Amino acid sequence: MPDARDHVPYPQIVADSKARPDLAPDRLLGTFTFQENVGVNDVSDATANLPPGAQLLGREWLGFDESGRALIRFQAQSAFTNRHGTIQGGFLAAMLDSATGICALAALTPDLTVVTTSLDTRFLKPAAVGPMTARARIIERMDREMVVQADLIDAEGVVVADAIARLRVLTKK
Repeated sequence: MPDARDHVPYPQIVADSKARPDLAPDRLLGTFTFQENVGVNDVSDATANLPPGAQLLGREWLGFDESGRALIRFQAQSAFTNRHGTIQGGFLAAMLDSATGICALAALTPDLTVVTTSLDTRFLKPAAVGPMTARARIIERMDREMVVQADLIDAEGVVVADAIARLRVLTKK
């Protein structure tokens, strides 16, 4: 059985300027259109009230692409660089963790939440300072657990890292 991360390159993306005129195609990776997803929960609370970690990463919820993958943008800052001048892997992992969590929240009722129990991350290419876009999708859903896969793509359209997250589904307190 192929690994969930054995993926084909994404097609080039074009921003839907009618839905989001503020998004210039040169700021995005590939192309996508924003659509209403029937059966997907509103994640506006999770995206409007950003926790400090998400604020630091510059997380921005973009919506869903034509295949139903959650799209989340991050801003890799120069403060995130290592001695090689590229983004330190821990920050890339944090972006992937955040993206998989938000993707999972979109599939849950408002009384539920998720926490990450494991994050298997691969660092594929050096990542530069600038915008990063994560594309995440649920690959398995059980009663109290979800498995979510995500790719992190740089401004040039290159997948720089990917991850598979196992998430525990919990009732909000």
